[in-house]
Amino acid sequence: MATETQETTPTEDAVRAALATVNDPEIHRPITDLGMVKSIAIAPGGAVDVGVYLTVSGCPLRETITANVTEAVQRVPGVTSVAVELDVMSDEQRRELAASLRGGKAEREIPFAQPGSLTRVYCVASGKGGVGKSSVTVNLAAALAAGGGLKVGVVDADIYGHSVPRMLGTDGRPTQVEDMIMPPSAHGVKVISIGMFTPGNAPVVWRGPMLHRALQQFLADVYWGDLDVLLLDLPPGTGDIAISVAQLVPNAEILVVTTPQQAAAEVAERAGSIAVQTHQKIVGVIENMSGMPCPHCDEMVDVFGTGGGKQVAEGLTRTTGTDVPVLGGIPIDIRLREGGDEGKPVVLSDPDSPAGKALRTVADKLSSRQRGLSGMSLGLTPSNKF
Repeated sequence: MATETQETTPTEDAVRAALATVNDPEIHRPITDLGMVKSIAIAPGGAVDVGVYLTVSGCPLRETITANVTEAVQRVPGVTSVAVELDVMSDEQRRELAASLRGGKAEREIPFAQPGSLTRVYCVASGKGGVGKSSVTVNLAAALAAGGGLKVGVVDADIYGHSVPRMLGTDGRPTQVEDMIMPPSAHGVKVISIGMFTPGNAPVVWRGPMLHRALQQFLADVYWGDLDVLLLDLPPGTGDIAISVAQLVPNAEILVVTTPQQAAAEVAERAGSIAVQTHQKIVGVIENMSGMPCPHCDEMVDVFGTGGGKQVAEGLTRTTGTDVPVLGGIPIDIRLREGGDEGKPVVLSDPDSPAGKALRTVADKLSSRQRGLSGMSLGLTPSNKF
């Protein structure tokens, strides 16, 4: 009987290996690597007690962590029952965790601005409001994370007109670990917005320096992890935030969103031209609301005119001296609006709809761009000794 017990009782190594498959839902790294496993106790009959440290008291995802730990340990051969006991990290443990996540660096820095960063940073810009810039941002992010299988983050940099959390369908609140902020996720996309820090629908009434500081915190204090793509939903126009982004993340590239009408195109071209002064690259132009399929005959009705996207791309090509393509045209589609209101991006809820297809096509073009140092300044000066 003793031999049978020995053979069927799980080992601590087996339980720890199972726990290594459990990721913290906010940090997205194994709890074993984060020092969150407090203890493992195994009774002869196969009953396992696991002690887990939460990063903060009242962690909003404590139930998720408990469920994931329980499920992982239950799969270990010989385990008959699992009990999870939660505790909270000490201040010292949190400091060690924060230092570990920063790679041992105590100072705050913007990882995407570092010379070795492999993250593509796209600023989604528009000349005026109401052209669907935030809808495009959210759907591109969801499509890149789902279809492209990329690690994606979104910064809602439109401080006054923040709307990304609703459109992505998240009402989660960030968790603070020491001076680091863990962003909530939705549809596989990490997201941060000033709306997560303000009560109700309270307006944000700040001047330029406060806007700059908020953006700096979103980029430096939020733990983004190793992202493939970071999208910044900029406010309309060429104001403080656009200038701050150029200063804080000089390697960021610009996506210009416009509508077909000529008045909107002229303003969008003006907004894109800021790249000449900030020395940023314009990836391309996206024409939103580029016609509406007739519900009776499927013929495209040009509600807002035609040619705005092409006009902006040609104008920016002349201004910048580089080729600026039209990446795609997004037709008017009620499902796109409904998805934004319900927090279900149309590229996920109805990917074969006209808008869903068009947005996924643009996302495919962005995901096919190489992740790396291409196009970044290496800080080298040509020598005249040859």
